[in-house]
Amino acid sequence: MSFEKRLSTSLLLLRLGVGIVFVMWTLDKFLNPGHAAVVWEKYYMIEGLGVDAAYAIGTVQMVLVLSFLAGAFRSVSYLLIGILHTISTLSAYPQYLNPWEKPNLLFFAAFPMLAACVALWLLRDHDTYTVDGMRRQASPQPAFENQT
Repeated sequence: MSFEKRLSTSLLLLRLGVGIVFVMWTLDKFLNPGHAAVVWEKYYMIEGLGVDAAYAIGTVQMVLVLSFLAGAFRSVSYLLIGILHTISTLSAYPQYLNPWEKPNLLFFAAFPMLAACVALWLLRDHDTYTVDGMRRQASPQPAFENQT
């Protein structure tokens, strides 16, 4: 297998790994909006998130997550996922200060996921098993004249 194929496969696996976490966080807003309200209040200092707001946020987030998973609009969708995860990671800073209190140790899993988000954004042009990658392959490549 060539380096480019190994790289594309690795980026696909990173994208799917990050994507499954975001899918679950998004589904939580639909299936358990009360929990979403508690999370927003505890970690983002936003009180009174109602069911309708959780559904609206979940809908926008699901569109973004599906775009990310498909590799569509990579420059934007990968960046936005990275920004959302950075905010999520930073908002949990008190848990990092006391890692041995349950379940705080689990919060440290945010750092490798954040690294994956950064890697995906930096290498987005090499993530070719995507909608954008298929579009690039389908579009005619400019012909260059042989200049000697």
